[in-house]
Amino acid sequence: MTLSLNRRTLVTGAGAAFAAGAVSGPVQAMRAMQGKAGSSVLPAEFREIERRTLLYFLNTANSENGLIPDRYPSKSYCSIAAIGFGLTAYGIGVQRGWIKRADARQRTLTTLRFLSRLPMGSAAQGVAGYKGFFYHFLDMKTGLRAGKTELSTVDTSLMQMGILFATGFFDGDHRDEREIRRLGTELVEAADWNWWQQDGPGISMGWHPESGFIERRWTGYNEGKLVYVLALGSKRHPAADGSWKAWTATYPCFWKGEGDKRRLAFAPLFGSQYSEMWIDFRGIYDAPMRAAGFDYFENSRRNTYANRAYCTQNPLGWRGYSKDIWGLTACDGPGGFAIEHDELTRKYRGYSARGPINEPDGFDDGTIAPTAALGSLAFAPEISVPAGLAMLKQHGDRLFGEYGFRDSFNPSFRATDRDVRSGTVDAQHGWVANDWLGIDQGPILGAIANHEDDLVWSVMRRSPNIVRGLRRAGFSGGWLDKAPATPA
Repeated sequence: MTLSLNRRTLVTGAGAAFAAGAVSGPVQAMRAMQGKAGSSVLPAEFREIERRTLLYFLNTANSENGLIPDRYPSKSYCSIAAIGFGLTAYGIGVQRGWIKRADARQRTLTTLRFLSRLPMGSAAQGVAGYKGFFYHFLDMKTGLRAGKTELSTVDTSLMQMGILFATGFFDGDHRDEREIRRLGTELVEAADWNWWQQDGPGISMGWHPESGFIERRWTGYNEGKLVYVLALGSKRHPAADGSWKAWTATYPCFWKGEGDKRRLAFAPLFGSQYSEMWIDFRGIYDAPMRAAGFDYFENSRRNTYANRAYCTQNPLGWRGYSKDIWGLTACDGPGGFAIEHDELTRKYRGYSARGPINEPDGFDDGTIAPTAALGSLAFAPEISVPAGLAMLKQHGDRLFGEYGFRDSFNPSFRATDRDVRSGTVDAQHGWVANDWLGIDQGPILGAIANHEDDLVWSVMRRSPNIVRGLRRAGFSGGWLDKAPATPA
């Protein structure tokens, strides 16, 4: 069933102004955010951004089993990471008054019941996962492994984060909410983290039944923080002592900058956003950040500013970059082309990680993703909000659609004679993606919710798994010191 949520009128005339394409500038945006002391009021345009982004999860999910596609409208498998973002989105929708609690509860329960009944095992086909972990992509109808995709630690972790949010959000005595908590706990605790550490404390990125463990392990710095927090926080099958040290041992390779710009650098911004969407790192420190003198929240803020500064400087001379049109992360792109223009050979990619070229995993082909700037809204609203407004004003007619911002756009790619696999090309304005991606829509919702009222963070601060994992990793300070003790 397709939903069309009613818009909430937060400011008199805001709906009409949006429909007419009026977008306030940075000064008005900052004034709008100030509001009352302690509040975080966003410009009215962000209600529509949030509303349409939520619709991605409400309308594209399989109503029979709760599975959420990796992308839409292109035909797609289910992304288990998108499930995690979707389970979180349902709670945000309830908090905003856009869906009823009973609806969100039923959607969540449908998902957890289906996941809990899927067959697991070491076989290459006919199963959804193994050892409590799930394959990266699943068939949208059967829930079984899609193709030869990997058993994924990080994607299972992203799904677990959404499950833990659901178990915390649905805290009532209704029988369905009790079942959500029971099923969610069983799914999370089924994950056997020790199995991934057969050759040491580092956790492998994945496993294939055809070839075994992926050799590469999760080492910092990137989105892998959440993998280790969940692994250490497991009550039934926790990761070994020393796991967090294995993760942070490579940090010296990632430090960049000096003074108030010093940071653990990772070029694509998703590496500074995924863990931070669910875990409130404000005021809590592990050993490396205690020594550095700032927390991971501040590190993400600095990475966000660095991403914007790179786009503003625009060393490769791409069209369209500016102080308000910026944001490099993993996203769709025009495709694998090498094209001569501006007296240079420009190389483009399809889906790829993107970021400043002078940072780890950096690549820049002129493709900007709205989720990069908007997914950092909780860290740096003073630059993320103007970016969202500028994208609406300058590119909204092609970029902003049924489910919010499409995944990405590239003002430099204007080769209308090339057969792009996805998206549309305009000779004057460039390429715009056709799809929305669940793992890119989710961070937008989470960042807005955390900025406005700490919604996701406040729920997750009560999670025994998160508290236990952070403490076992050596975190202390702030809200964590006040959290109740958790069973070992």
